[in-house]
Amino acid sequence: MKSIDDMLDRHPEMQSCAQEIRNAFEVLLDCYKGGNKLLLCGNGGSCSDCEHIAGELVKSFARERPLASDLAEKLGPELANNLHGSLPAIPLPSFISFHTAFANDDHPEYAFAQQVIGLGQPGDALLGISTSGNSANVLHAANTAKATELKVIGLTGADGGKLAPLCDVAIKVPALEVARVQELHLPVYHALCQALEDAIFG
Repeated sequence: MKSIDDMLDRHPEMQSCAQEIRNAFEVLLDCYKGGNKLLLCGNGGSCSDCEHIAGELVKSFARERPLASDLAEKLGPELANNLHGSLPAIPLPSFISFHTAFANDDHPEYAFAQQVIGLGQPGDALLGISTSGNSANVLHAANTAKATELKVIGLTGADGGKLAPLCDVAIKVPALEVARVQELHLPVYHALCQALEDAIFG
C-alpha cells in the first residue's frame, strides 16, 4: 500500500484515520478480487467525487493495465491496444433520467437506496460520501446496502455523523468545515484508487 503510505507522508494530519484508510483498501480489494463492483453515492461536491473516483477505477489511473491475454486475443489488436483493464464502479448520482423520474414519482431521499436494490449484489461495496455524515439519501443507501449484503464504506468529516455507525469502515477525515473536508477527501480516494490499481494490475 505504498500509495497510501506516501499520501500519509504528504498529509500527516491524516494519521488519525490511517488505519481506516487501510481497512477500506482491504474491503475494496476483497470486493474486486471476488468479481464484484463498487457503487458510489453523495451530494453536491461529493457527487462530483463519485464521478471522479469512478473515472479513476474504470480506466487506467497511474499505471498500465494490461488486458488478460485471452480477452486481448478475442478483441484483436486494435481494440486490445486501446483498452484498459477495468475496475467496475458505478456513480449512482449519474443516472439523471432515473433521478428525475424518482423525484417526480416518489420521495427523492430514497433514490440511492432504490439504486442499491436495483444494482447491488451480495459481495459488492457501497462508498457513501457525506461531509457531515448526515445526508438522508446516503444513510438510506447505507442501510439498504447492509440489508442486501454489501460492504459499506463511509467517507465523512471528523464527526462521522449518523453514517459512521452504519459502516463496515468509516474514514473520518480530521476536519469539520465542508470545504476543508472535501479537500481532504481527494487525497484519500486518490490513494485508494492507486493502491487498488497497483495491487490488481501491478
